[in-house]
Amino acid sequence: MESTEAQTPLPLADIKVIELASVIAGPGCARYLGDYGADVIKVERPGSPDSTRDLGWRDPDDGETFWWKLVGRNKRCIELDLKSPEGRDTLLRLVATADVLIENFRPGKLDALGLTADVLHQHQPNLVITRVSGFGQTGPYAQRPGFATIAEAMSGFASINGTPESGPTLPPIALTDEVTALVAAFATMVALHSGVGQEVDANLLESMFHLMGPLFTAHVTLGVEQQRMGSELPYSVPRNTYQCADGKWIALSASSNTVGPRAIALVGLNPDDYATFADRVAGRDAINAAMRMFASSRTADDVVEAFRAAEAACAHVFDMADIAADPHFAARGTDDRRHADARDGGGALEDARPGSIPRAVNRSRHGRCPR
Repeated sequence: MESTEAQTPLPLADIKVIELASVIAGPGCARYLGDYGADVIKVERPGSPDSTRDLGWRDPDDGETFWWKLVGRNKRCIELDLKSPEGRDTLLRLVATADVLIENFRPGKLDALGLTADVLHQHQPNLVITRVSGFGQTGPYAQRPGFATIAEAMSGFASINGTPESGPTLPPIALTDEVTALVAAFATMVALHSGVGQEVDANLLESMFHLMGPLFTAHVTLGVEQQRMGSELPYSVPRNTYQCADGKWIALSASSNTVGPRAIALVGLNPDDYATFADRVAGRDAINAAMRMFASSRTADDVVEAFRAAEAACAHVFDMADIAADPHFAARGTDDRRHADARDGGGALEDARPGSIPRAVNRSRHGRCPR
């Protein structure tokens, strides 16, 4: 007998998505919709499959890359040559029964192929067309190639990331792509909820820029430029990483006026001297020195337990080996071994690519796209 989970349709089971996108951001948007039940049809160019099929580490069991197992999960794949009349006709037949089309061509490229928004909406008036690009569909940079590194550099992120000695620092993960995928998925759902066919303009640069919070407003209003401070913040102390006696690292944050005094008292300082954010910022050097002394004389486990007992935010700095062994990740089902291995899904799968996720168990799927 099938489980209740297998019998219950997922929330987006009535949504059909056509994905004309490659690499991470655009396909990531479609992936999130597919994870919650949408029927995602991924279109690849003949002879030019999604580059994540060849990106990064490979599963030794089947030779597929882990990036492709992530990007391609819960999708069916077909090949279409959109430069041919036959390919465009096939796409338009798919559009006629679709709810969402996701594309990440350079702005205007689909129009040049005769696949304008007007043409697409003639075939499906309620179609949500989600466009994922580097700089947006308009503006002087719209036609520039869009890459995450460029967005990280131009959004202000790199300029504040790192230390004074390191210079501007880029993230060591696909941060911009993953953030933009979430932004695009959220915007797509808002557009679907409206019930009106429309275009969604999601882009890498603005997705990262909006992560900067009030920094731009602080600059244009006060002339403030946040400096590179490593793991510290200019407006909240303590917030840093500290090495412990056993060589392990912990991360600590006291970004509230209730937690701050408790953390201060724990390391032997007078909390009355550091009652407000401004007090703690002014006492940054003394607080950091006390924190380093406290951590360096104890094991990481002891430091984390002491701050936990004081109801202050502190955690071990984990690497992937720590995550793989951590009971909370396992209990919550967020362990990527399940995301990356369809054989653990227990469902009706064509084979082991791409992987299943816990929410989409028993419905992971993909098509066989010739290479």
